[in-house]
Amino acid sequence: MKYDNENIFAKIIRGEIPSDIVYEDENVMAFRDISPQAPVHILIIPKTAEICMLGDCEEKDVQILGWMNLAAAKVAKQEGLKSFRTVMNSGAGAGQTVYHIHLHLLGGVDFGEGIV
Repeated sequence: MKYDNENIFAKIIRGEIPSDIVYEDENVMAFRDISPQAPVHILIIPKTAEICMLGDCEEKDVQILGWMNLAAAKVAKQEGLKSFRTVMNSGAGAGQTVYHIHLHLLGGVDFGEGIV
């Protein structure tokens, strides 16, 4: 899939669309989801990598994937989460709607035993 530089997350990175940013560094940006699925629902996106989805990643992308996960841990701590879940959808069949790779950080609720 070809990356669309006009997707909503690219526009958020460029400051064209406002967002509730909770964390930002030179590699990633994290902001609150506008349709939260948990009391804490934050999206973590790379700022420079033009990757549509996890299924498109190659070995060269390992560093940005690591930065995204490290940012999730930092944001979880910042949000006071003792436990949390991260989810990365890849493709329409998995529920992906924005084709700019992103990691969902979910918390503030007991996800229960046995739920994947």
